[in-house]
Amino acid sequence: MKLTAGHLSYCTNIHAGENWADHFNALKLSFPQIKAQLSPDAPMGIGLRLSNIASIELLQGDNLAQFKQWLQLNDAYVFTMNGFPYGGFHNVIVKDQVHAPDWTTADRLAYTIRLFNILALLLPQGMDGGISTSPLSYKHWFNSEAAMDEAKQEATKNILQVAAELNSIKQKTGIKLHLDIEPEPDGVLETGREFIEWFETDLLPQGISYFQDNFNIPAAEAEILIKEHVNLCYDVCHFAIGYEPHEAIIDEVAQKGIKVGKIQISAALKASFDHTSGNKQAILTEFEKFNEPTYLHQVIARLADGNLLRYADLPEALMATDDAEEWRAHFHVPVFLEDFGLLQSTQADIVKVLGIQKNSPFTNHLEVETYTWGVLPDAMRIPLTQSIIRELEWVKYELTN
Repeated sequence: MKLTAGHLSYCTNIHAGENWADHFNALKLSFPQIKAQLSPDAPMGIGLRLSNIASIELLQGDNLAQFKQWLQLNDAYVFTMNGFPYGGFHNVIVKDQVHAPDWTTADRLAYTIRLFNILALLLPQGMDGGISTSPLSYKHWFNSEAAMDEAKQEATKNILQVAAELNSIKQKTGIKLHLDIEPEPDGVLETGREFIEWFETDLLPQGISYFQDNFNIPAAEAEILIKEHVNLCYDVCHFAIGYEPHEAIIDEVAQKGIKVGKIQISAALKASFDHTSGNKQAILTEFEKFNEPTYLHQVIARLADGNLLRYADLPEALMATDDAEEWRAHFHVPVFLEDFGLLQSTQADIVKVLGIQKNSPFTNHLEVETYTWGVLPDAMRIPLTQSIIRELEWVKYELTN
């Protein structure tokens, strides 16, 4: 739905299913109810997730024409897509394979360009479209800094090919599209600082040479082109897990002319340890309830001196003996819940980021992303459509009051 603060929707990666028929059936089952509740008299956008298989199938036969007709009949539109998970994302063990194939591969490049070609055909006239994607690769796949740097350079080269394709689409059609890089724990680009440093020390220098040499585009124009087509995806959960200063990061990227393509509105788990009362074991018992085998649930512990300890997954953290003051865990919990007894969510980080957006908008794409509904503890589950509605109602209230 279109608010003063931007287009607000939810990411359809919350729905199980990997082929186009499953994606479409989930939309037909849930979306009309959601729209009737939240935006009965105005168009409502969709944050579309397509697996690689679904993206291929959507372009076969009359599938795309049928989908466009369904969008029109339901007063719906697609303005953002999630191109991070390439393959299976539900009912399989995902873990680090969420990054595979990574940005060093031709498969990731082809998949992402295919998604953009689809988005260009779906996007309403006069609107920009974005696709969020993996932060290049996964850090723990590389056994040396040299190997990771080599992968980073190869990934950057492929991302620049996407930027060239998006520039070509704009020249031919006038449609503005952007690739939104999504830092997350243990990604090659993990933090706001790492994203900014990559953008300035790798993407821009390599990109300016690429566009000068291959397209005879002057350096100043090449920089503008890159900044238009390669943006930051600001996933609030991911930045909150790293205890990152939201206002400082948002201000810095703005000052440097780097754009935020999308805010992914998401909440992580957190807890503070009171060493005087000895509540640590009770808190760890609560975290154990979220220890499920499908997704990575990285933990970042903050020590008394402010230093951070990083654990690649929740089981590793549960076995550790750190003396942390606080834990934050990568488990997307419903954004409308703040307190789970001994555990809390990072909802306050969402409130802060939405407050910045409300007072000084820095993007026009807002997408709630809570994809873990199927693996939440039973006590936290409510019917899926009802949960999506509650999340969007909560975000809408924060943005309009």
